[in-house]
Amino acid sequence: MDQLLKINLRTASSAVSEEQKSKCSLYSKSTYTLFATVFDFCIYITRTKTTPQQAGGELSKLKIRKIFTAGICAFLAGCGSVQTVEAPAAKRIPKEIVNHGDKRVDNYFWLREKQNPEVIKHLEAENGYTNAIMKHTETLQDKLYKEMVARINETDTTVPWKNGEYYYYNRTEKGKQYEIYCRKKGSLDAKEEVILDANVVAQGLNYCTVTTLEVTPNQTIAAYGVDTDGDWTAKIYFKNLDTGELYKDTIADVEDFEWGDNKTIFYTVADYAKRSHKIYRHTLGTATKDTLVCHEPDELYNLYIGTTKSKRFIVIVSRSHDTNEVKYLNSSDVYGEFKTVLTRTDKVRYYAHDHGNNFYILTNENAKNNRIVKAPISDPSRKNWVEVIPHNELVKIESMDFFKNHMVLNIREDGLEKIKITDLTTSTSHIVPMPEPIYSFGYWGSDYNRDFNSNKLIYIYTSFLTSNSYYEYDMDTREKTLLKEEQVNNYSRSGYFHERIFAKATDGTMIPISLVYKKGLKKDGSNPLLLTGYGSYGYANDPAFNSNRFSLIERGVVFGIAHIRGGGEYGEKWFEDGKLFKKKNSYTDFIACAEHLIKEGYTNPGKLAITGRSAGGMVMGAVVNMRPDLFRAVIAGVPFVDVLNTMLDESIPLTVTEFELWGNPIKNKEQYDYIKSYSPYDNVTKQNYPNILVHTGYNDSAVCYWEPTKWVAKLREHNTGKTHILLKVNLGAGHTGSSGRYDYLKEVAFEFAFILDQLGIKD
Repeated sequence: MDQLLKINLRTASSAVSEEQKSKCSLYSKSTYTLFATVFDFCIYITRTKTTPQQAGGELSKLKIRKIFTAGICAFLAGCGSVQTVEAPAAKRIPKEIVNHGDKRVDNYFWLREKQNPEVIKHLEAENGYTNAIMKHTETLQDKLYKEMVARINETDTTVPWKNGEYYYYNRTEKGKQYEIYCRKKGSLDAKEEVILDANVVAQGLNYCTVTTLEVTPNQTIAAYGVDTDGDWTAKIYFKNLDTGELYKDTIADVEDFEWGDNKTIFYTVADYAKRSHKIYRHTLGTATKDTLVCHEPDELYNLYIGTTKSKRFIVIVSRSHDTNEVKYLNSSDVYGEFKTVLTRTDKVRYYAHDHGNNFYILTNENAKNNRIVKAPISDPSRKNWVEVIPHNELVKIESMDFFKNHMVLNIREDGLEKIKITDLTTSTSHIVPMPEPIYSFGYWGSDYNRDFNSNKLIYIYTSFLTSNSYYEYDMDTREKTLLKEEQVNNYSRSGYFHERIFAKATDGTMIPISLVYKKGLKKDGSNPLLLTGYGSYGYANDPAFNSNRFSLIERGVVFGIAHIRGGGEYGEKWFEDGKLFKKKNSYTDFIACAEHLIKEGYTNPGKLAITGRSAGGMVMGAVVNMRPDLFRAVIAGVPFVDVLNTMLDESIPLTVTEFELWGNPIKNKEQYDYIKSYSPYDNVTKQNYPNILVHTGYNDSAVCYWEPTKWVAKLREHNTGKTHILLKVNLGAGHTGSSGRYDYLKEVAFEFAFILDQLGIKD
């Protein structure tokens, strides 16, 4: 109210439209007249330095204060544009849940009734409340959005890749949300052929993602998938690239697909829980029922379809998080029977690549960090295995790729990923040098390395300070050529610094933290800092470039990644030390990183914001229960927070397939008790919580919308502080948010505005 008293309220009132005034139940001419009169009276006595008695004998100072206050309250209460907004309060409908003799009551269980009009009404109310609370940041949001758009090359083209006679590439055009898929025949100077304009496909749709686009081996037909609601399934269309016409054939509810030959496609479909459980074969132009070629009945497993690098074999992988099995079929016989490389063995994972007469097999059998063996394709059983790369406790082999004369390995050592190349003709190996101390790169499975006979490797290098840089690396001469570094406008890397430091966890383990900030940082504890973390599935959260992030860094915010256990930064053990009965390590690691940053003077609790998505959102939920005093603000995107209830319901997508990660609380009481002890939703208590912004997607099949919705309701119920708990629901999208690139930037601007506002940065 002190700040409001400094405003010329008459001017503020005159800015309210007549329509707004008419909607204000307490707004009236008499109220406004009294309000303005008292305001003018106060201004007069202030400017003339007279007493109230001198200025108007019938009004005492007390009366003026009372009337003035009443006028303000009437105005604020009556005018919808500035009134105090009450947070939506979800109805409490107790549902008793009993497992292993333990009784719980969930008051917000009903919010999972997706088609219930009351649920929709509540979600819309949440959006209205969040927008009202964030309204004062709209100017900042717009400024952030324009900054981020200005940094990108709105009209741009990817580095082209060669496939047979054609050069393929994607491009974007200024003002358009989606990519345009193109190719040129014979030369990059040839006439452009537009294969698919996703902007045309997306017309009239709130959400649109082209999931996959693949051409036939003879490059005359393109198959592409379109997801229109964000649930990770797509409808497949077929386009004749000679005529530009679409075939009548379409296939709905597909998760993935692969061409077998020029008329035959293999595709995966999901069951009720969004698990890829069947693979069918479809022949283009035929009306016969598609043929089921593989069914995986075990609900722990998903099916994946692909080809080997040589295109010699079509491959089916049946995979759980701990175990997998590979089947293969000669691509010259698409109607044949798939053979099994190795029958599945519990807790054994393996992947096979053909090279000459052998399969090279990457496996964790007797090798926690993986090893590579080879065996003849004619009989790849274990008795014929010959070890190629032995197990190394300090180096994990993440993946492998093959060219005619070279084997390329993605390895992880000392918390960093590296490229190791072996010349198969000489058996000599070397590591591709990287120019910075912390970085990340990508190459495996990319379109750029389709040519089996090539001696050139194309990889994408990036770091906190280096935008995506496409390099062509000669595996024989070891020379590299920069093909393209993505242009970033209004940016100079010379003004920033990045580093990796370490925090000591509760058990003494050293946890790396990657940081980036403006040069000249003073470690006096006064800096705003945004810390993120993930720590699940064995995925490494490596530092990479993000031009949007510099809208924070330019305003003095330090950005950091806590490489907590449960991720894959230091190999398989790092993953195992953050799952099942060791999952709490992920949370205590994150807290240790936050405490270390405070101790070392990078920030203080009043300037520390944190963010995480999906399983990283679970980390956010856990740490605010454990140490709410440590953080000023939190952003939790599509957060997996109702862990216990979700893992008790086998009908929910991902539940059964993730028993190996979190545990099976249905059958195992010990695992039930452990999950219950950290599940964010189940551990919300009466305490002061920090300011929290939660994002969810109504069509999210990975983390259903009701998890964050219930969590927000329970947080509000138990929060004893005066902070805001906000929920932003994208009613037309799923796990990844808006599909259009400009719409996505608006979402980022909204989040950044929330962070900056909470950290006291208003511009």
